[in-house]
Amino acid sequence: MIEVKHFQKSFGSKAVHQDVSFYVRKGECVGLIGGSGVGKSVILRSLIGLEKPDSGSIIIDGKEITQLNEDQLFSIRQKVAYVFQGGALFDSMTVFENLAYPILEHMNLNETAIRKKIFTILEELGLKGNENVLPSQLSGGMQKRVGLARALMMGPEVILYDEPTAGLDPFNTKRIQEHILKLKKQGATSILVTHDMPTALAVCDKLVYLLNGKVEASVVCSDIYDNPNDSLMKFIEGELA
Repeated sequence: MIEVKHFQKSFGSKAVHQDVSFYVRKGECVGLIGGSGVGKSVILRSLIGLEKPDSGSIIIDGKEITQLNEDQLFSIRQKVAYVFQGGALFDSMTVFENLAYPILEHMNLNETAIRKKIFTILEELGLKGNENVLPSQLSGGMQKRVGLARALMMGPEVILYDEPTAGLDPFNTKRIQEHILKLKKQGATSILVTHDMPTALAVCDKLVYLLNGKVEASVVCSDIYDNPNDSLMKFIEGELA
């Protein structure tokens, strides 16, 4: 479903990615991990065309996207949802208005269908009763769930999670994990950028570990302790400490 080949990206004189290659099969959740500053979010943003690699290719559902213009990227962005780290909600809009926005922009649904769609997803994410609340009136955990809800409004095939559990308490972290697993069971393909190793190990099929601008290790989670990569294990143990 997703293939990144020989991805290279620099910002000025700083080379962030020198030669990154990995793939995500349909229905898989792949954890993209590594220390701060290795460019995990740069790759996520590149998958929806917000960044362009200096060289290399990105293929989504059989289509190479790196040379597409904004109009051509529209069809890709309809099938790929980005769950931003901070929720990226519109502060002046209620929860309902935030969720309605992508539907009104991109779908032709009547008011009854829109309301039904929104109230269904609010209930699924434990947010029922908050439809008329502004984002600033919600806890951090609730804001993240609203951000996830908005990302799901278009029924995406691919979901990109950027640190979805950062700063959350154990209860809300568990809730996010459960929703990621539920979406996986429904067939969603996803990439999870995180420093939260318990979450990565709970929801991911595979981990791709970035170090020094390259993929240092790509390991199936079920095999991670049977065939350990020294560098990857040091990172995991450091994050769990």
